[in-house]
Amino acid sequence: MSGTAEATGSAVRKNIDLKDEIRDYWSKRSETFDLAFGHRIPPGPEFAAWQQPVRAFLGEEPLHVLELACGTGEVTRLIHDLGHDVTALDFSEAMLAVSRKKHAGKPRLRFLLADAENTMEPDERYDAIVCRHLVWTLTEPQATLGEWFRLLKPGGKLLVFDGDWAKPTTVGRLASLAIRGIDRVIGPDNHYDGALSDRHAAIMQDLPFGSGLTVETLLPMLKAAGFGTIERQSHRPIAAAQRRTANLRNCLRTFVYRRFIVCARKPG
Repeated sequence: MSGTAEATGSAVRKNIDLKDEIRDYWSKRSETFDLAFGHRIPPGPEFAAWQQPVRAFLGEEPLHVLELACGTGEVTRLIHDLGHDVTALDFSEAMLAVSRKKHAGKPRLRFLLADAENTMEPDERYDAIVCRHLVWTLTEPQATLGEWFRLLKPGGKLLVFDGDWAKPTTVGRLASLAIRGIDRVIGPDNHYDGALSDRHAAIMQDLPFGSGLTVETLLPMLKAAGFGTIERQSHRPIAAAQRRTANLRNCLRTFVYRRFIVCARKPG
């Protein structure tokens, strides 16, 4: 085997091992995922704030939407309640089990156990793709964006909710200090990501976006994948809605990281 082939084979094996670790991590988290702040989307102002970008970017006409990394089905509800036909995909059977139970009996809804980086779905099947907090976990981001481009019909839309989870903002560093102080006084929040923080950090350091995902990094990658018009929308209304009902610790969490919403369109 040549040196190049050996390197390629090693990279493939590493990605497979990393994917298994990611799947196992999220499967474990399915047990308490809806108890974690920032993951469950409660009815009321926060639900409306999350749904607004979906309504704005996807429009009022019913579409065939692929939701990637659907998890426990929180964003699934946002999309489905607007009248769209939804295929909700995840590669964790444990996550899908929670989502299936939550949405049992609903029409216009299909669940699919598959890898968001290689869905095996037909070309140009979907009008839109939606994902929340997925892009930062991709093991081969450029190839995956190309895969999503392939799945969209001409004129189709990709809606991404994500953030830079590696580098707190300036205000976020102060908020983190305050959160640690609260943890010392009343104890840690065992349902938040920190409950598995060592494992989370170990996974993150092996990811292409382990040092952070920013809009400035993502936009040229979307263009390289073939996407045309790209729009941005502020995440601040969602954070503001979260703060309306959150306790002090969770209010502080909304300031820690820089989050963003991006919608890209396939030409046609």
